[in-house]
Amino acid sequence: MSTLRQQPFLITLAVLAVLLAVNTYLQPSFLTPGALQSNLTTFLPLVLVAIGQTYVILAADIDLSIGAVVALVNVTVVTVITAMGDSGTAMLIGMGAGVLVGAACGLLNGFFVAVLRFQPIVTTFATGIIFSGLAIWVLPQAGLGVPEAYWMGYSGFLLGLPTVLWIFLTGLIFTLIATRTVFHAHLLAVGGNRTGAFQTGLRSGAIRIGAYVISGIFASLAALCLVGETASGDPLLGPALTLSSVSAVVLGGTALSGGFGTPLGSLFGALVLGMIGNVIFFAGLPFEYQTLVQGLIVLAALAGGVFVTRR
Repeated sequence: MSTLRQQPFLITLAVLAVLLAVNTYLQPSFLTPGALQSNLTTFLPLVLVAIGQTYVILAADIDLSIGAVVALVNVTVVTVITAMGDSGTAMLIGMGAGVLVGAACGLLNGFFVAVLRFQPIVTTFATGIIFSGLAIWVLPQAGLGVPEAYWMGYSGFLLGLPTVLWIFLTGLIFTLIATRTVFHAHLLAVGGNRTGAFQTGLRSGAIRIGAYVISGIFASLAALCLVGETASGDPLLGPALTLSSVSAVVLGGTALSGGFGTPLGSLFGALVLGMIGNVIFFAGLPFEYQTLVQGLIVLAALAGGVFVTRR
């Protein structure tokens, strides 16, 4: 039981194993390479956004603008690529511009929250509206396709493995390494006891800003994946990821009050959310019940985790 208290994501991992078994039963072709690649392509944006959201929540903050950041980066990338002529250089510059935009959005959020001391939930809700408005201003309607090389590379293979798998493994390795860093320990300290952390000399403001910048960068990476998946820009593609990312973080065992958790758990939580959708779809439930059932399953998973950790 002490192991579960220290590593609550093990519960999420067990739930994921059950969902994988159920999905394999409902969809016999689930374990084929093509089906696995397709599912990973669908789940990957949420996985990346959930990892970024975790760092903010570990510091006892929250980022309700993360979905809007995804949308803004999405349209920025396709607009820059189109404006520069759809060349290979244009793709690199467009992707770089997208990452910079995501980092800038995170920096702005961090400045408002950590320096000006605005309330995180209200501030990021407001900046999310601003970022969404900017996304629509940049690209009023969905469109502007990207070069074939972009989406073919994203859906293709690299060194014998799917590109999406390489991206997933990179995110996984990042979480494993980052968890062992001093920055992660400082995040836990700031989120667990902000006053105590400040009194010990930690630069809590800089740490919180860093968490928001990481959130913005991971949001931009998710946007790059969505561009590769849809091969176009969409200013409305992204906001739905906000609450899903928070759900994935909580499912992964991270406390919304901060100071406890790991991005690895959020990664598993995002996969659980994706698998829940798969199971509901292949179970053949009527469309009007799918959202209801999905919500009930998420609540049950959350209740199970809370019960075990309290015990």
